[in-house]
Amino acid sequence: MKYVYPESEANAFEKFGMNIKVYGDVTKDINFVRASTKVGHLEEFKNSSWFIYYIIEGKGVFVLNDEKVPVNPGDLVVIPPNTRIHYFGKLEYTLIVNPPWRAENETHIRDIDPSESPLR
Repeated sequence: MKYVYPESEANAFEKFGMNIKVYGDVTKDINFVRASTKVGHLEEFKNSSWFIYYIIEGKGVFVLNDEKVPVNPGDLVVIPPNTRIHYFGKLEYTLIVNPPWRAENETHIRDIDPSESPLR
């Protein structure tokens, strides 16, 4: 049984304005992500998984099925499967994905222009 997932073993990469560290399949049911962004997630997408964000620091606006939802430190953002998602802001957060993220379960809808940000 693996109990500790060191940061050095996380899969780190950049994508659509985010710095991401994926800690892999922590269990068969979830994976865990630590991420930060200075502008937001500049891709609108949907996925067949639950996305559960915990905002550590910063402020932003999630756009969920075209509804603008402000977020602040300490907020938990629970997004059901097949919700269209993108967001803006300077944020640091953790994310739990259930079931674990798989490329084949995600649909790219469109790239987001930073000028769309309501935080300008």
